[in-house]
Amino acid sequence: MTDLSSRNPDWWRQAVIYQVYPRSFADADGDGLGDIRGIAERLHHVAALGVDALWLSPFYPSELADGGYDVADHRDVDPRLGTLDDFDAMVAEAHRLGLKVIVDVVPNHTSHQHPWFQEALRAGPGSPARDRYVFRAGRGEHGELPPSDWQSVFGGSAWQRVPDGQWYLHLFAPEQPDLNWDNEEVRADFRTTLRFWSDRGVDGFRVDVAHGLAKDLTEPLRDLGDLSPTGEEALQHLPPGSHPYWDRDEVHEIYRDWRKVFDAYSPPRTAVAEAWVPDARRALYARPDELGQAFNFEYLQADWDADALRRVITGSLETARTVGASATWVLSNHDVVRHATRLMLPPGTDDNAWLLSGGHAPRVDEAAGLRRARAAALLMLALPGSAYVYQGEELGLPEVADLPTEVLQDPIWEQTGHVRKGRDGCRVPLPWTTSGPSYGFGPGGAWLPQPPAFASYAVQAQDGADGSTLELYRRALRLRRKLLEGESLTWAPDVPAGVLDFARSESWRCVTNLSGEAIALPPGEVLLSSAPLPDGGVLPPDTTVWLA
Repeated sequence: MTDLSSRNPDWWRQAVIYQVYPRSFADADGDGLGDIRGIAERLHHVAALGVDALWLSPFYPSELADGGYDVADHRDVDPRLGTLDDFDAMVAEAHRLGLKVIVDVVPNHTSHQHPWFQEALRAGPGSPARDRYVFRAGRGEHGELPPSDWQSVFGGSAWQRVPDGQWYLHLFAPEQPDLNWDNEEVRADFRTTLRFWSDRGVDGFRVDVAHGLAKDLTEPLRDLGDLSPTGEEALQHLPPGSHPYWDRDEVHEIYRDWRKVFDAYSPPRTAVAEAWVPDARRALYARPDELGQAFNFEYLQADWDADALRRVITGSLETARTVGASATWVLSNHDVVRHATRLMLPPGTDDNAWLLSGGHAPRVDEAAGLRRARAAALLMLALPGSAYVYQGEELGLPEVADLPTEVLQDPIWEQTGHVRKGRDGCRVPLPWTTSGPSYGFGPGGAWLPQPPAFASYAVQAQDGADGSTLELYRRALRLRRKLLEGESLTWAPDVPAGVLDFARSESWRCVTNLSGEAIALPPGEVLLSSAPLPDGGVLPPDTTVWLA
């Protein structure tokens, strides 16, 4: 059995990590916003699930121009969420419960309210303060045009003009100016940040936009024409490592430097990259002398199709193996439509068009979506490597697609001129109880409205309830810990069409029926199934079973 104890420096290789979006997890002070004390008070829920660690999305001082990813101080807690003392107490309680703590680090940009950026605005063109960011003169007769045609991920130009006529780069919201990683002061400051949190007991880091730090700022800046600004689509049209600001080869020098910081601790601090890059390039971030792991977005994006999933699983394991890393698996997070809903959308459905319809075109069968989500969860938890579970998926929460536009908080909505609805639907605060002004999220209301249907998904409604999704996760995670052995799988030969069947070792196997018909249940003792198994020895559609 794999050793996941605190003494094992490789605990992360097959761990289950629970993602907490702090503003939506639990509210202790009643202001409608989740906070650090709320997390600490609910840690028993996370520990009882049987996960190994929790990952906290940003909790730093922020005006929330991008849900907390616009950071005004990388070494403090937002006063609305608590204090550093609250953070220390939360980490201590997590460790007491046997949980590791991973925090988000946001190195590509700061908030425009960050003291450095305010200093840069005051200091003017050519100053050392401006060199920490990416400031450039504009094009055109009077500098009235942006320095290049680079586009923001959130829509519109990636350049914003300041009163003295210069422009600064923001690959995301205008409130998120990009840092200049050619500047040694920037590099030194982030080494200080990594040590600051490591010294407070943090066990690892999730690196936001890990593929965006290094940029080709050679003059004149290269225009991109019609290439998409986002992720893999843009990278497929250029030689690897040559995009002006995504996934440049020079970025790996930064992470080799970070690894020296991580390895100065015992056990070494862990890290995982958020890098929206093609499979083979993603492996570079997971090398042992860099971050060690990288998120596997191919798995999240795969259709509910046996052949597609088998290709992704096989390729992901092989790619991770080439650099000595372990694979990662994730079904939901704070940036995507929740998988209990997403897996029921017809292949090719435009998520944004569906969100703009309020979830009505097409309408999703929530019961069927939950069945498929439960099968997907057991499949994911059977795979070799680390699984990342987003808060609420253990409850089977669906996406909240019909949020009124007047309550939307995601900057994507405004920045795209109301063309893209954004990510608020997966960030609606959790339901803990079946009643109350925010279903137990806090003593008052919640910063995003929860639908009445959330009452039936609440922890209180599912705790101890036979067959509930919460109890399925608890049973699966307890069993997984006992069964883990090795980091490989063996595909079964000659399986029916639409079926995934693999052995993790000589002692257990996982079978998922993604076809539209029931199949004969393979031989073996049933250890766990994602749905009740009917008499007659069959495995129904959209069902996963673990067999001894």
